[in-house]
Amino acid sequence: MVQITDTTPGRTVLVDGRTCLFFSGFSYLGMHVSHSFRDLLAAGTGRFGSVYPSSRISNLQLRLYEEMEHAAAALVRQQASICFSSGYLAAQAAITYADTRGEVLFAPAVHPALRYPGASVPQGDWNDWLAAIVDMVNKGADNQYVIVSDAVNPLTSAINDFAPLQAIDKKVLVLIDDSHGIGLLGDNGEGIVHTLPESPALHYLLTASLAKAFSLEGGIVAGHASDVAAIRRLPLFTASTPMVPANAYAFLHAAGAFATARKRLRDLILEFKRLTAGTTGIHHPHDLPVFVLEDKKENVYSYLLSRDTLISSFAYPDPHGHKIHRVILSALHTKNDLHILAEQLASFYPSV
Repeated sequence: MVQITDTTPGRTVLVDGRTCLFFSGFSYLGMHVSHSFRDLLAAGTGRFGSVYPSSRISNLQLRLYEEMEHAAAALVRQQASICFSSGYLAAQAAITYADTRGEVLFAPAVHPALRYPGASVPQGDWNDWLAAIVDMVNKGADNQYVIVSDAVNPLTSAINDFAPLQAIDKKVLVLIDDSHGIGLLGDNGEGIVHTLPESPALHYLLTASLAKAFSLEGGIVAGHASDVAAIRRLPLFTASTPMVPANAYAFLHAAGAFATARKRLRDLILEFKRLTAGTTGIHHPHDLPVFVLEDKKENVYSYLLSRDTLISSFAYPDPHGHKIHRVILSALHTKNDLHILAEQLASFYPSV
């Protein structure tokens, strides 16, 4: 059942006149309600206005975007990057370019933003798919294929393991969407790149939304300078409205806030894992802030909501599909919030 609110949720949300603990959404670092982060956005708006009223290829260029793109490239350890007004647009630009580089091999359940219209996506286990893809690429020619996958599956709380790519000996472009990894994974929030195997055969192109961990509407594509230069010539970039400059300004000035929130979130993940260690029905294979809940005859979502706790419970990306119940932690939560939720889950699920 859909709930309606008139406020933006933080660690709590107001629903039907009652305050509920909020364990949903994707503001992992909680920046969207941080007063200091909002001050940065206000400062950026005060300096640059609400929009940059010109194309990114006009004869007048805003230096801020160049600074933003240098910083983003450095974060994800790539030669160059390019920023867009949304993560979806960035991913569409990336796949549009990748489609010109070879036969595209989509991973199971790859995000719709990373597909072109009419794309066929395979079913089945991601690890089995990758093993088959490695064999296929090695039997082909150099630059014949493009591998396309998400870095993280937030619906299953899985971080995909790209280590088998090390066995590839034919040159191949690997396009990865790291929207749910950037800002969270790695010592500095660099995302999935810190786990990717290095090989002369592997040519990476990364794309990510900044709306998840960083709470900023915008997206990036990063990779080899030649790939980024080619994407800059696509109409998806040349004819689109630039990223809101205040968002780029905040990204450049909030590194300390991101790092502090990331450490706090990691501590909370460990604490909640400890609190729920004796409770069945909770799936948490990796150290992500996402805990997947098994459903029973009595719906876990309704049970928790009756106790003023709102979790994530909807079908995605197909609204007519099977509902997925998840607890999503944020750096905004307190340890007391976790204790309350852990006790509620222990009451719902049998103990081991």
